[in-house]
Amino acid sequence: MGHTFSIFSIVSSAGLVVKLVLLILLIFSITSWSIIFFKFFLVRKAEKETEEFNQTFWTSKNISEAYSNSKKLRNTPVARIFRIGFSELKKYDSFTSADTGKSIDSSKASVTIRRKLQNGTSEEMKRLVSMVPFLATVGNTAPFIGLFGTVWGIMDSFHNIGMSKSVSLAVVAPGISEALVATAFGLAVAIPSVIAFNYFSSKLDSLNTSMESFSYDFLNIVEYEIFRTGNN
Repeated sequence: MGHTFSIFSIVSSAGLVVKLVLLILLIFSITSWSIIFFKFFLVRKAEKETEEFNQTFWTSKNISEAYSNSKKLRNTPVARIFRIGFSELKKYDSFTSADTGKSIDSSKASVTIRRKLQNGTSEEMKRLVSMVPFLATVGNTAPFIGLFGTVWGIMDSFHNIGMSKSVSLAVVAPGISEALVATAFGLAVAIPSVIAFNYFSSKLDSLNTSMESFSYDFLNIVEYEIFRTGNN
């Protein structure tokens, strides 16, 4: 009666180098899946609240009301961008004080607000993208780490063949199977990481587009409504 195939038995009988390779791949896998779950819920909340913020912003009576409502939305980067722009806008007397007759340099103010929005967008993208590149690193390196374990295991198998002076399948098969497990583990770690990286890249590009689009709309509101009113 043949032995039942078991990954655990193969791993336990593997050589030290192959076990070390499998341990590295296991650490990569645990780290990758932790990032995947964390980023998945983070991105999902950001998308949901971004949609909610856009609806709230465009249905608010004025920009101050939109600012108050945006404080409830902590997970959307678009709301953070808006609060940055609004905070910068509050510095100008034509918007914050009763002295609306005081003129301001609208061109300079627009440039300043635009720069704040761009810096805010960059900071938000850094926050959102953090840890995602690690998934690409795992996707690119895990197969080669597993391949290294496979090559080492095959070398060890040939060494055992030379030592036993036998080329029977019973001598070769165990070492080959142990070696191939490393490649299988490498692919098992890499494939989810690559899929997740592509998924998050697409989602983050969409959020970045939302921030840039809102920044453009916000500047239009500032330039054509608030500053124009303040300088009349």
